[in-house]
Amino acid sequence: MRYTIGLDYGTNSARALVVDCADGREIGTAVVGYASGQQGVLLDPGDHHLARQNPADYLRVLEEATRGALAAAQAAEAGFSPAQVIGIGMDGTGSSPLPVDANNVPLAFAAEFSERLAAQCWLWKDHTGIPEAEAITAIAKEMRPQYLAKIGGTYSSEWFWAKLWHCLKTDPEVFAAAFSWVELADFVPAVLCGVSDPRQIRRGVCMAGHKAMYAEDWGGLPDAEFLSALDPQLAALRERLYDTAYDASVAAGTLCPEWAAKLGLPVGIPVAIGEMDVHYGAIGCGVTEGTLVKVIGTSTCDCGVIAADKQPADIPGICGIVKGAILPGFYGIEAGQSAVGDIFKWWVEGVCGGDPSLFQSLTSEIAAMRPGQSGLLALDWNNGNRTILVDQRLTGLLVGQTLHTSRAEIYRALIEATAFGARAILERLKEYGVPVARIVCSGGIAEKDPVLMQIYADVTACEMLVSRSAQSCALGAAIGAAVVAGVYPGYSEAQAAMTGVKELSYRPNPAASAVYDDLYNLYRELHDAFGGITSCAALGNVMKDLLSIKQEAQAR
Repeated sequence: MRYTIGLDYGTNSARALVVDCADGREIGTAVVGYASGQQGVLLDPGDHHLARQNPADYLRVLEEATRGALAAAQAAEAGFSPAQVIGIGMDGTGSSPLPVDANNVPLAFAAEFSERLAAQCWLWKDHTGIPEAEAITAIAKEMRPQYLAKIGGTYSSEWFWAKLWHCLKTDPEVFAAAFSWVELADFVPAVLCGVSDPRQIRRGVCMAGHKAMYAEDWGGLPDAEFLSALDPQLAALRERLYDTAYDASVAAGTLCPEWAAKLGLPVGIPVAIGEMDVHYGAIGCGVTEGTLVKVIGTSTCDCGVIAADKQPADIPGICGIVKGAILPGFYGIEAGQSAVGDIFKWWVEGVCGGDPSLFQSLTSEIAAMRPGQSGLLALDWNNGNRTILVDQRLTGLLVGQTLHTSRAEIYRALIEATAFGARAILERLKEYGVPVARIVCSGGIAEKDPVLMQIYADVTACEMLVSRSAQSCALGAAIGAAVVAGVYPGYSEAQAAMTGVKELSYRPNPAASAVYDDLYNLYRELHDAFGGITSCAALGNVMKDLLSIKQEAQAR
């Protein structure tokens, strides 16, 4: 028997998963929350765009979650031994870069920087670099339009260079002290391999291509002339980053003696290259050409692939088209929404002041509602818009509320808003020739919320399949480990053996889809008007049309 471990570093916690390489059975798992900040996130009451994490949490959960998963596996599987683990893989949120010294030690570990927010990891949902992202977009349009063509035409404040430049502007002492910057998904594999020189870390092309404008077409990272146009200090940093990024067919290295002892695993087993959480999640869902994977969590990421021997079109408003990203031998295509589960959490816990039982209560109420019955329509931009507008200065909106509007009706409208945003992404991908023959969903929401999944099916008029694994990101990382360990010759064989979908799926209801078509048209009026697509919008019809749809729903 041969097993691998997948590590999944999320927004609030990290998960370790022990997987049987023969068939993808998950025999042991453990989840450990990050101890610092608010549910693992360091915040600033004076700046709602700021979101950081303490790198010390990453090392603590690495040991606790792995040992916990191994203990669970030993309890569940007779005869299992950690000595049978032949590889380990890891995924992380992105772009989540952290500053390190010349020995690959996070700056936050130094006493003089331990309390400095700029010295922590800059979590994916940190949007403090909005002005820098806008400047990068403007300068690239003038100097290097090819850089933007592969990332949807707009650089995001969620991404690598915007965060580093913002650090340089707001805390130059931290920037000067940093020898290099490392993405979370590259940092943890480097730690496992005992890499003590940031320049020797094998960086994954997922983060490099989708977040740092890396491409073989122009020789790797953005050139020094372009970076100097942003700031000469960014150009100087380039030499201390990396020249080459690797796809998931390459190992990050092998498990070093120190961490083998800490985790109770064999020394020298291969460590898979780090990928973005949703990219390994797509692999764990069986992504291939024609399959669109939706990993639905605090945010949502949509992932697809196109064979590398084809030349995909540049797609405005998406998060990137990167050769080798997600699945080796393919172009990885990524889009997504900046907030999905975060919106529901904000409403239920933040505004309504509820606990998990309120989620259940509201879900029961909205299950009895018909599409359009509430007369409400919302925009899903509570954390900005990632796709297709790529504008973090956009905010949420709710239209149609009256003195009789209930909190359950608002909750359903927020779910519908995220479904409309998902449909906008799907239509953009199809418009530019991305094949979508089936949709596979994963994540806690896809696993646990049938009402939401049915709404998504009705809004998009597409069947929603659900991944067999509720832990597809960790499973994908474990599959990566199985491939680099030589269990399978490639990812297609590994996915065929280790992934699948549930028998349960969500098929669209034609009557509901017809109502949602009308609502989606109104959503697009608001979307295009507030998103700046329509320069002069006439929105006087929206509230009245919502009332008409509401009256028709009540009559039915």
